[in-house]
Parts: sequence; C-alpha cells; structure tokens
Amino acid sequence: MALDLSAVARAVGGRVFAARLPDRTPIDGVTELDSYVVIGNPDYATLVTGSTGDLVRALSQADARSEALLGAVFVTPDDDPQLRSSLAGYGMTAVLGTRSRDEALHASLRALIADDLAAADRLVTAGMNVLTQVARRGGVTAVIAELARRIDGWAVLLDAHGQMIASAGAGRLHVADAAAVALGRPVRVRHAGLQLHRVGSEQDLAGSLVIATRSSRTSHARDLSSLAAALFDLLLRSHDPSRTEHLGRGALLDILIGGGDSARALMHRWGVHEQTLTAFEIGAKTRTIDVERLLRRWLDELGAEHVFAADHGHIRGFIRDDAAPELIERVRLFSPVAGLRVHIGVGDSAPVTALARGATQAHQALDAALDEDRPAARYADLPTVGLVLSAVGVSTQTQLAALLDPLRTQSGAHGDLTRTLRVYLSEHGAHRASAARLGIHRQTLVSRIRRVEELTGLALDHADDRAAAWLALRAVGL
Repeated sequence: MALDLSAVARAVGGRVFAARLPDRTPIDGVTELDSYVVIGNPDYATLVTGSTGDLVRALSQADARSEALLGAVFVTPDDDPQLRSSLAGYGMTAVLGTRSRDEALHASLRALIADDLAAADRLVTAGMNVLTQVARRGGVTAVIAELARRIDGWAVLLDAHGQMIASAGAGRLHVADAAAVALGRPVRVRHAGLQLHRVGSEQDLAGSLVIATRSSRTSHARDLSSLAAALFDLLLRSHDPSRTEHLGRGALLDILIGGGDSARALMHRWGVHEQTLTAFEIGAKTRTIDVERLLRRWLDELGAEHVFAADHGHIRGFIRDDAAPELIERVRLFSPVAGLRVHIGVGDSAPVTALARGATQAHQALDAALDEDRPAARYADLPTVGLVLSAVGVSTQTQLAALLDPLRTQSGAHGDLTRTLRVYLSEHGAHRASAARLGIHRQTLVSRIRRVEELTGLALDHADDRAAAWLALRAVGL
C-alpha cells in the first residue's frame, strides 16, 4: 500500500502529531473508537475516529485495550494544547485539525483507503499483464527481470532441488540466501525481508520464487510475486511431455541411430543442419532429480534443438559439436541433491548418417561416470576396456557379444537380465547397491543373477568370468 500517515493528513487537511508511530507509517484500515480492540498488523497502522473525550478516558484505563490503542492513529478535527499534551503523555500518534468531522470524516477516510486499495489492485493487475506479455517473448528469463524491476529489488527462481533457474538483480550471496530460505537450511540469512512464494503445490512442487524489495510497499511486491509464481508454474510445466511425446521421441531417435539418408532427412525436418553431431546420455542415481526438465532448460539456454528421448531412466540425444562442452559444463556445475548428482557421458563426433556408434559410446561413457561418481565422462578418455576392444578386431568382439545371446528376450533384444548383469558388475557384486539402482528387491536381484549364470554358464564369483562378462557387455554396447 502507498497510503501513509502523511498522505492521510494531506488528504483530510490535518497535521500529523507523531509519537509512537512515525508519519511514514503505512495505513491498512479505519474503524470507530468503540470498535477498535487489537492491533491487526504491527507493520501497519489503523486509523481511529471518535470523541476526543472517549479516547482520553479509554487511554487512562491502562489495560490491554488502552495498550492496543497506542498502536493506532487517532484522527480528529480537534487540535488544542491540552489534547496535544494528553496524547504526548500517553505516547499516541494522531492526525489533528482535519477539515471534516464525525460521520463525514470517517466516510472520507474509508473512501481514501478504498481508493488506495483499488489503485494497488490496478497496479498489480497492470504488472501481471506486462509479465504475461514478456513471458510470451522471453519466457522465464524475461519474467524474472521484469518482476525484479517492478518490485524495486531482486528475484531468484529456483527449481524444486534449490538449483537456480533464473535471477535478476541478485548477487551470489542473494542466491545463496534464496536457496537457504527455499530449502529451510539452518544458515544465517543476510536479508530479513525476504519473501518466499512456492511455485506449484506442496504435493507437486515445481520450484520456489524468492524476492526482496527495497520499497516500503511490501504488500504490492507480495501480491505481484504471488501471481508471478503462478505464472512460473505454468511456464515451467508448459514443456512437461506427455506419454505420446515420449513414445514419439523414442521412435524418432531410433530412426537417427539407424542412420542413412532417413536419418539425414529427419534431422533436417527437426531443424538440425549440421553434418556431424555429438551423442550424449544423461542420468542420475536418484529419481528425485528431474533430469529431463533440467536438460530442456540447458538446451534452451544453449539455443540447441531438443534432439533427445528418455530411455530406461536415462536421457539420450545428440547436440552440435560446439555446444557439447557447454552442456558438459552445466552438468558439472549442477549442485548435488542429497549427495547425488547428475552425470553425463559423451561420445565422439560422428556424421548424421552414422550416429549409432556415437550413441553406444555415450552410453558406455555414462556408465563409467556413474560407476566412478564423476559428473562427466568422454568416451575418448575411457581407459583399458575401450583400448582392448579396439585392438581385438570385429570378429573377436562378435564372439564376446555372443556370450550374452542367451540373455536376449524373444524379440532378440537385450532386456532385464542383461541390464541386471551390467549393474551388478558395475557395483562390484554388491547386492544392496545393485538392487537399489535397479529399483528391485534384493531377492529379485539374486534370482536374476542365478538365471544369468544358468543361461550363460558363467560363474560370477570367479574373477575371470566377471572380466569376460564385462568385455561381452562392452562389445554389445552396454
């Protein structure tokens, strides 16, 4: 609200007699003396009208009501030395010598406050209209910048994990404070006036909006930021893919991996005209991190097309060669959530007509990153296994891969048994860690491992057989 004591005095023709409350105190309402009971909001003042004699008698009672009255502002047409002396003795602020009196004065004050509230509502509405317009042109980044300007302060938008999505007017310490408030961390917050607005519901939280304003009109900032949080909820969820989109993306990516002229033509229709691309695969060891939403945001920031699809909890895709290092850097800078991070594997650059090998390399690089708890791994930097496979030749690799043929499903593809073997070996035979990573019960894991041994003839408690199984998995491309 913009209405304060000095503005009230100017409007009704009186003078502010300041005592407990200064003349810049904002106003939140008006009531008659007989109806005033308690202080409604300690940051605002309530105007009180009525008889001067009744006021002095009420203040002389020295009870809870008289104490509450000292948090209000008495407005009266009276103004004489005796009244000023009484008010000074009790420490009560007042507006004295108004032009109107009695019912006319009270009606004038009510109209004044109503007009101010209506103006504040119009200001919030106009601000929201502008935020909606800039959202169409610039998305989240444009909205956060306009919001910070309109509240005369700074604003930080965080995702559900406390990672910064966008900010405006905020320095490094501001962002740290915003994350502390959003996540309820036990740290000292350096800005007492922060406001927190949840983006989405507690059951389906999309993020948090944290703002701080230099203006005294905190209610205006609160109202506008609350509406902005609802707008951010819409913007952040506008790319939430449906099951149909997931299936469609998966089918399109299979065409790209299949290679040939069909892959080139599909790339052109997708808006990608580069001759070579770099394959990547992103994943995490926890489902609490929405990897797909993160990737969408990162690709938008890089100006890259969304050439990716979800696959068994991971995201595989292709990106311009020059943008690959920047994508890796964003993964590296992502702060761990509950001790767990996002991981990326990157293959070698390959022609758009022959992307399958790069996709396999990216998958193997991601496995290495997950196994070693590294944020990123490039296939070109992988040790030993890659060198061994590249040295043994195609026929030997085919023989190694054939070791796992009994694990294929009826359709001829590698399924749960092969995936279970891969995770089991990467976790060094640890049942608990392997089951958790696969999302299955430990007994289910044990049953699958026994079935793998029965079908392949391998004994996974022997080091040589484990090594052979690992090389076979790599030869298959897993």
